[in-house]
Amino acid sequence: MSKYKNSNSAIRLPLYISIAISVGIFIGANMAGNPSSVSRDFLKGLTKFKQVLAYIENDYVDRVKTDDLVEHAIQSMLEELDPHTSYIPAKDVQLIQSQLEGKYEGIGIEFNIFKDTIHVISPLSGGPSEKLGIRTGDKIVKVEGENVAGINMTNRKVIEMLRGPGGSTVTVEIKRKGAPDLLEFRIERDVIPQHSVDVFYMVTEEIGYIKIARFANSTHAEFKNALIKLKDQGMEKLMIDLTGNPGGYLNRAIQIADELLAGRQLIVYTDGKEKRYTERHYSGEEGDFEEGTVIILVDEGSASASEIVAGALQDHDRGTIVGRRTFGKGLVQLPLDLNDGSELRLTISRYYTPSGRSIQKTYKRGSLDEYYWEPYSRYQSGELYNSDSIKVIDSLEFQTDNGRIVYGGGGISPDYFVPLDSTQVFGYLNRLFSTNSLQEYTVKYAQENKEILESEGYDEFRANFRISDQMLENLISLAEENELPFNQREFNRSRKLLKQLTKAYIARSIWDNDGFYPIFNEQDEIFQKALQLMKETKDLNSN
Repeated sequence: MSKYKNSNSAIRLPLYISIAISVGIFIGANMAGNPSSVSRDFLKGLTKFKQVLAYIENDYVDRVKTDDLVEHAIQSMLEELDPHTSYIPAKDVQLIQSQLEGKYEGIGIEFNIFKDTIHVISPLSGGPSEKLGIRTGDKIVKVEGENVAGINMTNRKVIEMLRGPGGSTVTVEIKRKGAPDLLEFRIERDVIPQHSVDVFYMVTEEIGYIKIARFANSTHAEFKNALIKLKDQGMEKLMIDLTGNPGGYLNRAIQIADELLAGRQLIVYTDGKEKRYTERHYSGEEGDFEEGTVIILVDEGSASASEIVAGALQDHDRGTIVGRRTFGKGLVQLPLDLNDGSELRLTISRYYTPSGRSIQKTYKRGSLDEYYWEPYSRYQSGELYNSDSIKVIDSLEFQTDNGRIVYGGGGISPDYFVPLDSTQVFGYLNRLFSTNSLQEYTVKYAQENKEILESEGYDEFRANFRISDQMLENLISLAEENELPFNQREFNRSRKLLKQLTKAYIARSIWDNDGFYPIFNEQDEIFQKALQLMKETKDLNSN
């Protein structure tokens, strides 16, 4: 099977969805080939470009960097094609690829930058940092003797400094609470696995839940492991959460669908100008959950491979789609290595759901910003609050196996629409995230109270822990230190949600995603609607 890709982790409010998608969604295939024919126009254009570049190099009044001109020319040229044909500079290829390969080489920490200082959120289990005794709450102030605090350090720069080939070393100096001097650690980098299944757990005695963050190399194995463990715990109904999932490897999406579809059923097909880019993919392997109710959770941040899974299950009436209309990405990219280590991702076909739907939304050439920020227009049109505002194209009407009407032309529309909670779009709550104030407060609180919270246990925390008014006042004060003015009206509107999020993030700092999601999902409107449908309907997918 061709290895196609289609990308872009912490929980984000809906306001940030478009940013994540614009960074990472793509589909590709590890195929190589030369154009079957070279047109006369192509040769004329190539000659003209070489002439212009030569004139600039030899005769232009100022010195120029030829590489920079070529990079800019490539970027500008590709913008005239489609939103997903893209050029990845050599310096970015490894970082982007590691997000899908399911592993990277580094020191193994999750970090965040608070007040221009790198804070260790968590040393990753089994990683080099954990083995050396680096702790949650440690502050990295020097790397290889170079000061990294108070100099406007960026996330990207931190990653560049800390990641590196396995076996190589990096020396960091850490400020730890209670320690009078800096602590020096010489860390040998190693392979750090990345998980694409954020969490799985039993919601009730019969309902299981699996959250897939992206479709990476390891996703199918992780998903299968989760299925088996949940079935061992008595799972009869399954919720698969693809909200905010920007995509990843196409073949992993096919494998996920195959676990849920019985017999030989079409999952997705692609159609391109070249015959080699036209393929049909079917289920066939015996799956681990071919019977039992399935609900797929989606929203405006679900794209590409997520839409393949949702579309296949919807078209075959195997899964019920709950949430909001998905992003609408149905173009297939082929990754092509260039001679300097950079990469071209060239659109070579479109993909279609089993009923024949192309779910690629419309786009205007040369308008990338307008395309990627399109989900924001859904706020303005009212679509995120009212299903009647969803724009469908009547001429693109298709039928599922059981004769239900579905539409192509712009994402997967849910079977059950869930409006966005209006409290989530208030500026003050969003700015608590964008200024890192909520993250900083919850990490600090968890660090200061870790022993007592761990001794009481997660079940006690989830059932009885309450966010007090004093805690909220402390959060507000911290936000003001981070130059976020208090807004009483917006705070009041989102107060209940803010309490739930604060509790969830404290849990995450101590119990990771296993502690975070069960609490976060108590306020998530899409999750709650799916849970209600699961409880009320004996066999939801039989309709």
